[in-house]
Amino acid sequence: MTVAQATPLVEMRNINISFGGLHAVRDVSIDVFPGELVGLVGHNGAGKTTLMRALSGAHPADSGEILINGKSATIRNPRDAKNLAIETIYQNLALAENIDAPSNMFLGREMTTRLGNLDDSSMESETRKIMGRLNPNFTRFRQPVLTLSGGQRQAIAIARAIYFNAKILIMDEPTAALGPAETAQVQTLVRQLKSEGIGIFLISHDIHDVFDQSDRISVMYHGRIVETVKPGEVTSDEVLGMIILGKRPGEATEEELTALRT
Repeated sequence: MTVAQATPLVEMRNINISFGGLHAVRDVSIDVFPGELVGLVGHNGAGKTTLMRALSGAHPADSGEILINGKSATIRNPRDAKNLAIETIYQNLALAENIDAPSNMFLGREMTTRLGNLDDSSMESETRKIMGRLNPNFTRFRQPVLTLSGGQRQAIAIARAIYFNAKILIMDEPTAALGPAETAQVQTLVRQLKSEGIGIFLISHDIHDVFDQSDRISVMYHGRIVETVKPGEVTSDEVLGMIILGKRPGEATEEELTALRT
């Protein structure tokens, strides 16, 4: 089944979110299909993170509708989102740095024995299985997360989401502060997730990262979607024109686009 034929995993229709008199998100509609990555870009304050907070349950929308697999869904809090197989990987990863990978994998959802004790061996076994699928080179299962690289930490955060059956993943700046090798490692993980049919919203300021990974790119400007485009059909300058000027491809003059490069 192609993306064009499939039912979207997520449809957000006519979403509005305000903070007092500030309209942070204005009548935004966006969707993602199975095995697709939609890049969500825009300046700070454009509304992209606020929009995704409505999907994650961190800040419900004031109006609009969210459909999951074609059915209307109510997302009032993060638990509702998790029950709908929506997981979020925040920029700070929300990992406990003083404990190891298995303990982080099951933090708050620990496995126990029949006697009610922590089942450390089962948690480590399950962690090894999921990490073997996502990152076979990972071997530091008993080291505190504090000692791991940024790419390895991202792998743990992704593994935790996938282990608990995420079908929709929100990734907030997953390669921020990572070096080239670690960025490539995360990109490999993302390709693996897409191959398994997971739909991903990627929030990023890195235009090159978005172009490399996205199937479609949605650009937000002052709380609205300027346009949703395919990377192969636009230039990075045109995307910058949408981000900085709020102008769709073809609307910005060559002089305006040239000024963005200087």
